[in-house]
Amino acid sequence: MKSLFLVCFLAISLVAKDDIKSLISNMIMIGFDGYYAPKFLKTHKVAGVILFSKNIKNPKQLKRLTSNIKKLQPNILIAVDQEGGKVQRLKKRDGFIHTSSAQNIKEPKKEYQKMAKMLKENGINLNLAPVVDVAVNPNNPVIAKLKRSYSSNPKEVWRKSEIFIKAMKSEGVLTTLKHFPGHGSSQADSHRGFTDVSDSWSEKELLPFYNHIKNSTAQLIMTAHIFNKKLDLKYPATLSHDTNQKLLRERLGFNGVLITDDLQMRAISDNYGFKKALELSINSGVDILLIGNFLDKPVKLEKIVDTIYELVLEGRVSVERIKEANERIKSLDVN
Repeated sequence: MKSLFLVCFLAISLVAKDDIKSLISNMIMIGFDGYYAPKFLKTHKVAGVILFSKNIKNPKQLKRLTSNIKKLQPNILIAVDQEGGKVQRLKKRDGFIHTSSAQNIKEPKKEYQKMAKMLKENGINLNLAPVVDVAVNPNNPVIAKLKRSYSSNPKEVWRKSEIFIKAMKSEGVLTTLKHFPGHGSSQADSHRGFTDVSDSWSEKELLPFYNHIKNSTAQLIMTAHIFNKKLDLKYPATLSHDTNQKLLRERLGFNGVLITDDLQMRAISDNYGFKKALELSINSGVDILLIGNFLDKPVKLEKIVDTIYELVLEGRVSVERIKEANERIKSLDVN
């Protein structure tokens, strides 16, 4: 009788373990190598995949890739950074249309409509754009210098980014406001290391985010890997409960999906261990964990899932928080 009880207990535990790991996997957006659908999609359901230039050869190949990804996992998010200007994964040299940078765009409605149609035709359903950072610092190496910001005027940033979002929505492409709570005043690039905006950031940088939240045009929001002691004395935004929960969700009223910027960027990877970064970001209120496998040595999906599962077993991440993230992700209208 005792042995039967033990067998049943172990079976229940195994099911629970698999269920939890499945919920964890559903929170992950991951990059992969090559021009073909990744094999892990045959056995694991994920929130999404992110495509870089290394995955994109030409329109014919891209359509085949996205079609095969969707066959393996319907309703998956297939994401790219297609801002325009310097940041375009679908490039003119590979047979795609070119879009002007945010700073230089003259006919945003016309250009963004063309971009949205191109993304839809090629199977992309999530654009990790627009940038709504306010160009506070004209010498910012990663925002203003790359012409990624619309303006130093937050109202102009909001107005033009709204045109971007409406164009994408008309073709069923989801959008992502970035980088919360504002990267426009930084003097450094968080891709390369620790970035402190404590002395340069101001609340006007929140205005584009707030207006989009108020007008229900904020679908997803991406965190910034910037440190700001005005908001959190210890952690950068991606890892900050004070920034993501208290400021974004409670004060600004955002109830949608929050996604990290790439957790392999050096502002995070050089200063926090992989496991600690996952723990802090999940507990900060993030829903999707982005691991691009582009900036650093690739991390396998299984390792990410197993690491988070360890955090659950150790009581450092709750199943309730993971379930909450899953519910938000499920609410997205994925085409």
